[in-house]
This record gives sequence, structure tokens and C-alpha cells, in this order.
Amino acid sequence: MDTSTTNQATAARVIGPKDGKAGFLGSIGVRFMIDGVDAAERFSLVEHPMSPRALAAPLHRHTREDEYSYVLEGRMGALLGDEVLVASPGDLVFKPRNQWHTFWNAGDEPTRILEIISPAGFERFFEELVDMGGVLKAQPEQLAELCARYGLEMQPDGVPGLLERFDLRMGEPI
Repeated sequence: MDTSTTNQATAARVIGPKDGKAGFLGSIGVRFMIDGVDAAERFSLVEHPMSPRALAAPLHRHTREDEYSYVLEGRMGALLGDEVLVASPGDLVFKPRNQWHTFWNAGDEPTRILEIISPAGFERFFEELVDMGGVLKAQPEQLAELCARYGLEMQPDGVPGLLERFDLRMGEPI
């Protein structure tokens, strides 16, 4: 069997600032830039625009992929295990698989990050969540099934505590 094209990425191209499908995950936005097919399943790239003081997600952990958050503008707060940190433009935050984490906009202005997901595949979780209307509109059993299919463990009951602890809110589309 010829495998010379099996792990080939798609053609080179420029992805402009308005390119890529965009959606809302329930508290932060998502713009799909490079999916697994584009990169031979090695990684995917999404942009997350976040309104001021927006919590991105409940405390969660990925069992299959690592995430890297590169801050483009604003300030991103993150809880990685027990460590709390704040990243500024130009900073890269590594969130390894199997580590409980969450992140948020740590400022009063919009924040944008690039999220590199490796290996690819989890971007499809975001696509399905957008189609469900976001985390706040998804039926609990649908969300649980979605998380199970993508190897994601989530602690939704902890959201009120995160909102209070870090002076956050559920975000709005920007």
C-alpha cells in the first residue's frame, strides 16, 4: 500500500483575519482556522475571542490531546491544576493532557487567543457544541455524551465557584 499521501497536509494557503467558520460555544467564541484534515491530523488551530471577564469553560481535562494557548490581545487567566497564572500578548500557555484546567479573560477588554490542539480531533467537539447552541443550551445528556466521545472530563458544578473566585461571568459573543 502506498502511504506517501496518507499523512500529507492539504495545500498551502493564507488564512485571513475574517476567514474560517465562526461560532459561539456558550461563553466564548470560536473561529476554525486549521482543522485536522488540513494538517494530516497532527494538530488543529482555532481562535477564541472572549468578552471581558468571560469564563471559557468549566474545570475540565482532556485525555487525548495537549493544548497551547497563544495570547494575541488582552489577558488570559488560567487555572492549571492548583496554579493560577495570567498571560499577556505574546505569551504561550501549555495545558498538557490529563491536567485539570480552565481559562478566562482576565481583563475588562476583549481577549483573543490562538488555541493549538495536538493531535487534531478536538476541534470537532467545538463544531458539534456550536451546532447544539453552546454549552448553556445543550441538553445535559447530549453534553455528557459529547464529552465522552471526545475523552473530555468536565466539572460543570464548579462553575459558580470559578465565577466568584476569579470575578468572572458567562461571556457574550463579540
